[in-house]
Amino acid sequence: MKPRIVLAGGSGFLGRALAAEFFKHGYAVVILTRTPRPRTDEIRELAWDGKNTGAWTAELAGAAALINLTGKNINCPHTPENLRGITASRVDSVNVLAAACASLTAPPRVWVQASATGFYGDSGAATCDETAPVGTDALANICRQWEGAFAAAALPATRKVTLRIGFVLGRDGGALPVLARLAKLFLGGAAGNGRQFISWIHLADLVRIFAAAVENEELSGVFNAVAPNPVTNAAFMRELRGVLGRPWSPPAPKWAVQFGAKLLGSEPSLALVSQRSTPAKILATGFQFQFPQLRSALENLCD
Repeated sequence: MKPRIVLAGGSGFLGRALAAEFFKHGYAVVILTRTPRPRTDEIRELAWDGKNTGAWTAELAGAAALINLTGKNINCPHTPENLRGITASRVDSVNVLAAACASLTAPPRVWVQASATGFYGDSGAATCDETAPVGTDALANICRQWEGAFAAAALPATRKVTLRIGFVLGRDGGALPVLARLAKLFLGGAAGNGRQFISWIHLADLVRIFAAAVENEELSGVFNAVAPNPVTNAAFMRELRGVLGRPWSPPAPKWAVQFGAKLLGSEPSLALVSQRSTPAKILATGFQFQFPQLRSALENLCD
């Protein structure tokens, strides 16, 4: 019988990549999603609402791993109502998964929980490894509650890993395709003053970090899931323009970012805050990044 991986909230950009990778490496993959779809492969999708236990609980019994990616997309205006929804979707899913695991005689051997580098808040040029303190802004407060719920889950038979994920670069989701389209239209200038740091990671390396978290029994605790070379927004956009053959674009001052975000139904702070995170703990395990430099990552994804 194949070892089983349960991906909660696994129907999105990252979940699809993880499902394909674990399936390729011989795992039976079960995705918990609000909108299960019929599939032509052997990956199964089951309905759950992220709040209540249900028939899906049986899939956790004896599972090799539980990976929880559940959470309302933060790419929306950060109104009080939306922030409450972003928080609840994360905390509720952790709490119900913890309750489900606690009810089992054979809970998953490891639980890998997604978090975000937003934990550190708008930290300017300060370098944030895993020992850096929590920030003070709204997203940092959400991450604090999110990770707090996970820390409170008393599951002595389950190894627990938290991955604080940075700005994920991929072909088929996330922000890179949008930024690439803007750059091709000569709208790929630096946002705001351009000095805010971006802690990015190539999707392929992020998937490999998740695999290491599942398969390396020595890994536990919190890890920054980011590439080792964060760059400023200005440098990021300059590299992206270079890869796409657009050597220049006018900068986008703060007011323009705010206006554009309003038109797109997004949140301007996502482009303006600075997070300079480093993957100190995963590097200490001997993990080697396939794409440690931004230029090679963008060339791989934008060819």
